[in-house]
Amino acid sequence: MNGRDLVRSWWSVGVAGAARGLRSVRAAWRGRSADATGHGPRVRARVPGAVREVEPGPGGGVIRFARSELRILVAVNGAVFWGWDGAGPEPSYALAGACPEPDPRAELEPDTDGGWRVVAERVTVAVSRHGALEVLTPGGVMLRRDLPPRWWEAEDGGPARWMQRSEVPADARFFGPGGRVEGPLLRDGAHRPGDGVTGTGSAAPVTMPVQLVVADAGTHLLFVDNPWDGTLTLREGAEGAGSGHDRVGTSELRMEGGPVRGWVMAGTPARVLLTWASLTGAPALPPAWAFGHHHVREGAGGEDEVRRVVAGHLERGLPLDAVHLGEGHLAGGRGFTVDQDRFPKLPVLADELRREGIRLVSVVPAAARPEDRRGEGVVPDLADARVRYAGQAARGFAGVWHTVDGSVALGRADALDLARAAHEGLLDGAPADERPLALSPYGRPGSQRYGGVWSGEGAGGWHGLRVSLAQVLGLGLCGVPFSGPDVVGGGGDGESELYVRRLQLAAYLPLLRTGGAGPAGGGPWEYGAVVLGHARVALAERRRLMPYFVTLAHLARRTGAPMVRPVWWPAPEERELRDCRDAFLLGDALLVAPVMEPGAVRREVRLPRGRWYDTATGLAYEGPAKVLVDAPLERTPVFARAGAVLPVRGEDGGTGLVVWAPAPGRSGGGLVVPDGGEEPEVERYSVSRSGPRVVVRREKEDGAQEPSRPVAVRGLDGTGGQM
Repeated sequence: MNGRDLVRSWWSVGVAGAARGLRSVRAAWRGRSADATGHGPRVRARVPGAVREVEPGPGGGVIRFARSELRILVAVNGAVFWGWDGAGPEPSYALAGACPEPDPRAELEPDTDGGWRVVAERVTVAVSRHGALEVLTPGGVMLRRDLPPRWWEAEDGGPARWMQRSEVPADARFFGPGGRVEGPLLRDGAHRPGDGVTGTGSAAPVTMPVQLVVADAGTHLLFVDNPWDGTLTLREGAEGAGSGHDRVGTSELRMEGGPVRGWVMAGTPARVLLTWASLTGAPALPPAWAFGHHHVREGAGGEDEVRRVVAGHLERGLPLDAVHLGEGHLAGGRGFTVDQDRFPKLPVLADELRREGIRLVSVVPAAARPEDRRGEGVVPDLADARVRYAGQAARGFAGVWHTVDGSVALGRADALDLARAAHEGLLDGAPADERPLALSPYGRPGSQRYGGVWSGEGAGGWHGLRVSLAQVLGLGLCGVPFSGPDVVGGGGDGESELYVRRLQLAAYLPLLRTGGAGPAGGGPWEYGAVVLGHARVALAERRRLMPYFVTLAHLARRTGAPMVRPVWWPAPEERELRDCRDAFLLGDALLVAPVMEPGAVRREVRLPRGRWYDTATGLAYEGPAKVLVDAPLERTPVFARAGAVLPVRGEDGGTGLVVWAPAPGRSGGGLVVPDGGEEPEVERYSVSRSGPRVVVRREKEDGAQEPSRPVAVRGLDGTGGQM
């Protein structure tokens, strides 16, 4: 209720009923206040009040109001920290280390109407005299406006609930938090800022209180550094038609307690994720084999059964790079001890498989359960966990994966400690020239520092395809580039088609794991000859793209850019792309349009600006456009950007280059990062076209030269061919 509503309510009852009307209005106000603060004795809402004094400092300073104070810090990486009531950036579970240094060139200075501002190279922060905080582009265009927070403090001295309303441009769209099954694009309505945080402060497997806002003026990321439960209510804006006024987009965050603090980083999507990675840590670099085909064996069989599963893949021409042992290989199917009767010579088995190019990965439960499997699980002492994980390397395991225990809810700090223990413990026991793999179902800001996230089987049915893609996209936008679902099933009526489409989608996601409970361990051949043929094609394509995945992983570590990206990533100003949820970019070279409907043999694809080639037919399409393409069961529609340089694996195991011809008069290029240690040299290639001739050069400091890798050019004759 605003002032206009108050006057309308007064006049609606007439002069004779004025007193009764006033009592009704006051009751409405009290009811609204009660709804806002929940049940229980609360004092009247506290707001900051007016500015009393200012203490400038490097990167910002402290603004003291009548009843609160606000700390502003613009860091050297361009990130903006804000914290109320004395809240500082540390301690924080999410930060990779100490808070970044303040920008020495930025400090608080007087603004109009009694406010204050901080002007930095990439952002301006303005604070009004009553505590409203605006984040603006260097040109002064508003990206977000946070109104002064309100606190409701309990009379008994308990935690203070708080609320903050915010405004964004009318054209803006909200994305996040990572791992949401509904997809990263947030629609109007109520959401949980941590996507699963419980009222006890513990968390669901994936908890990402990160929000990405995309608008014509720019992109910005908001991280609310608060582990408490809360509700985020969103309303998209609308632009006025003709002489009508714009309606800004709004968000309202209500938290049950905890500090009022957060970070904002602004710029292009690439700049935003780079800043986020510098704040919360660079993603761990998975080993090269981790981008191949993983198969999960959940059964209780022993070493000979593992050999049969491996032989089943190799005999049928199915590439296999890792076998994951489930809880069935543990003593009693629980705890952390390997069953010595069924796996007496694990190091021997591991060496045998390694000679075939296959690694062993062990499950490690996040918690130990009692023998009767009833009651609550117990989280291990994380101080001693590194020793346990180092023992995995001694047994021959090249990595570990955690499982979700429904009786245990890990807090955000515990989940990060668990991932860190796995990563560091495996490093301690692994050979110096090998990187270990740590996978967890738990995702937190900062978890990318230690490994990837696997999301399990996910939702069933065809809807599960959209869920799987949504989770990988959302995690990528939150700084977790290495993730993926499990591909299982395929034995029931109508399930074979779904299994093939699941496998085709997963073949273009960072983590590809298959599995099942069949007699042969869930191998694709169990579902018939047709499925086997399609699986062979999908897995062969994945193996061919492994050098490209390795390149993207190295770039993600250096820049924070996700491997799987929304189609709007390079051009967020193209509004029609912001609603696209059934296609994605794999790096900057490929656009993948998976089939997500049963029986579909054609599908519509929205292409971004530029020329795109159908990699199966070589036909060229000019974007932006919607195109209808063939999508038979044997393949997924994939498009290559004109001018792209794509590293692929050749038949001899070496890395070659597939170059897609630029449009006439245009140029292109790309990066290739060969796998060779933590910081291998980046190979830079340029592509130019003159008539029917395409020239590919490797750019080096001492000048351009001919590529030393084999090069194949596609797209010149209009018919193209396979990638």
